[in-house]
Amino acid sequence: MRDSGLLGQLIRFGIAGGLTTALYTAVYSPLASQKITSEQIANLIGYLVAMAAGYLIHSRWSFRGHGADMRQTTIRFFLVSLVSYALNTLWVFVLTDDAMLAGPWWWPLVPVLFVTPLVIFALNRLWVFA
Repeated sequence: MRDSGLLGQLIRFGIAGGLTTALYTAVYSPLASQKITSEQIANLIGYLVAMAAGYLIHSRWSFRGHGADMRQTTIRFFLVSLVSYALNTLWVFVLTDDAMLAGPWWWPLVPVLFVTPLVIFALNRLWVFA
């Protein structure tokens, strides 16, 4: 793990991903908790902010020097960010929608913090910045 650079990337991804996830949470939470908008709209706004910040941080720091050219990386990063958005939309729908579990606004933050980042790290490592 150390020789391949995976450990360093995982640590950098954890820090950068933590920052972008915190940014997502900082945008999503007040919008959803104060009922400024629906949980799904709050999720979309949080996603857009975190995606823009995430690309800059991950491309310049987390996976720097890991391979693919900038144009290819940009397209792939955007596609993987759509996977992130889809996963987070699923968590929001299943956990807060009245037709599903109808939980409080904060329930989706659990898988957003602990499941989505693992999936996205794997996709970034193996495909986006490969």
